[in-house]
Amino acid sequence: MVYPESIANLITALQKLPGVGPKTAQRLAFFILTLPREEVIEMARALVNAKDKTHYCRICGNFTDGEKCSVCLDQRRDAAVICVVQESRDVLAMERMREYKGLYHVLGGAISPIDGVGPEQLRIRELLERIQNGRVREVILATNPTVEGEATALYVARLIKPLGITVTRIAHGLPVGGDLEYADEVTLARALEGRRQL
Repeated sequence: MVYPESIANLITALQKLPGVGPKTAQRLAFFILTLPREEVIEMARALVNAKDKTHYCRICGNFTDGEKCSVCLDQRRDAAVICVVQESRDVLAMERMREYKGLYHVLGGAISPIDGVGPEQLRIRELLERIQNGRVREVILATNPTVEGEATALYVARLIKPLGITVTRIAHGLPVGGDLEYADEVTLARALEGRRQL
């Protein structure tokens, strides 16, 4: 079907969102067209406002609309422990469990030579600068359990270990409620490696 140019442009723009294919973009476009004009304007303003006012925390690299993010501003946090994650959304995932009380460092991605991402494109230098102050006793590597995430964790660990700081890696394995028969070999191997005594 041939759409009017304005609708075709909206569908094309929506397809740029992650996980949104042509059918989902079409569905979203037609939903937006049914909204009252004021709601569409409010949505557009929210997008532009978020883009204009959001930047990286000068300390950890997390998204913020101030100089420092809320985690770095929180004096109750344990500044001796830094959890290294790939993206800001990983900070949100860690915070949802409400167990971790240390600080974060967002790398801004993972080492991926095939995508042209090397260590120099990540915030690894900034992490090493944070560690130099002597207050950090542990760095938790919480990169994704992918080939790129593992490579990044190993690279960062190799840089930090000579500094005399404890480097740990989050455990990977089977999700709660998961079935063994559906798990891949790498996940099963990680689960076996991370076993503990009961």
